[in-house]
Amino acid sequence: MMNTDQTRTEVVVTKKRRVFTDSYKASILEQLVSCSVLGDKGALLRREGLYYSTITRWRRQMARKTKSTRGRPRKSALEKDNEALRRQVEALQDRLERAETIIDVQKKLSRLLEPLSSPDSSGSSK
Repeated sequence: MMNTDQTRTEVVVTKKRRVFTDSYKASILEQLVSCSVLGDKGALLRREGLYYSTITRWRRQMARKTKSTRGRPRKSALEKDNEALRRQVEALQDRLERAETIIDVQKKLSRLLEPLSSPDSSGSSK
């Protein structure tokens, strides 16, 4: 008796998902709005092979596309780079100010300690 796994030669074909263009989606949505007779919407969906959940998703997508034009405009890549560079310049200026302060303090300390380090002022000439 042969193993059933070895005799199986059937190839399972998977369906490709349908991809709809924006113009097709818009036309279907317009047709749905224009349906006035009871049952026209269902007939349209059956004819096109669509589900109502798909229509709901398309409506949300179209609403998002129209919303994106309102509100604050998005920054371009050049503006983002410019803003990042401005922040970097500010950070470097802060570091420079701190370094200059440290150097000034070191100079003052050096001037104060200078008389103590010279051999003439130590008072050991007795």
